Amino acid sequence: MKPALEHLPKEKDESFVVKYFDYHYYPTPWHYHPEMEIVLVTESTGKRFIGDHVSDFMPGNLAFLGPNIPHTYKNDDNYYADGSELRAKSIVIHFSPESLGNDFLKLPESYLLNKLFEEAVYGLEIKGKTNQVISNKLYDIVSMQGLKRWICLTEMLLDIATAKREAQKITHAPYIGYNEKESTRLCNVFSWVTANLSKEINLAEAAEVAQMNTNAFSRFFSLRTRKTFSGFLQEMRLQKAAKLLIETEMPVTKICFECGYNNISNFNRQFLNYYNMNPLKYKKTFSDNASISGKLVTS
Repeated sequence: MKPALEHLPKEKDESFVVKYFDYHYYPTPWHYHPEMEIVLVTESTGKRFIGDHVSDFMPGNLAFLGPNIPHTYKNDDNYYADGSELRAKSIVIHFSPESLGNDFLKLPESYLLNKLFEEAVYGLEIKGKTNQVISNKLYDIVSMQGLKRWICLTEMLLDIATAKREAQKITHAPYIGYNEKESTRLCNVFSWVTANLSKEINLAEAAEVAQMNTNAFSRFFSLRTRKTFSGFLQEMRLQKAAKLLIETEMPVTKICFECGYNNISNFNRQFLNYYNMNPLKYKKTFSDNASISGKLVTS
């Protein structure tokens, strides 16, 4: 069976994805993604399939997976029973070398990280004291933001890179998954949405771009991105609005229409819910911070 492509969209102002998942059972099928992944099981048991490797998993199971390694976590049968109150929880990070900065990885000090990424094509099981160190940082990183979150990620990667025998290869050989049809569908939809944010966009049109019927596309998109299409579209519009507020002098009303909203009140409400401040305050906050930074540099 070909693995399915999974894509976890980054949130606002992020270069990588951090997610705390809480399900009745893990829903993700046999899948892959171009990003590297750190995954910690915090609650639940079952079977773990990574490349050509099969093993049991339980709370505390921690793995570092290289790009495009197909994998899935299947819970024990009692998690799927009607009325079950069991929970399947995990902390997951998706990142790419670009999340750290290509120039950063060219530094001689980054040698250990580059070596780690070469070994990650096998998948790495993290055990012992390193497991505890990384697990603690994963619980912390969920509530972090900005540069602190980025620094925490680099610290975890360095911990894994220097773990020696506590970072053990999972698969017997590099194992790469790829589903060209699904990759093309998602890329086409992402490109189309980005190019048409100023226009009215609906689910049926997106399904047509993906060459699927509407119901099938809705299920496909939610499964692959873990977001509804409408939720994804809303985030794309608001992130574009934030970018325009920062980088241009366009009035808020014009930005509203430029990002596909036809009602300024609705735009202000959605922006407030997403960024916890209205557009004008967002722009002023950024401008004030930029001014302070400029004074510090010139003083």
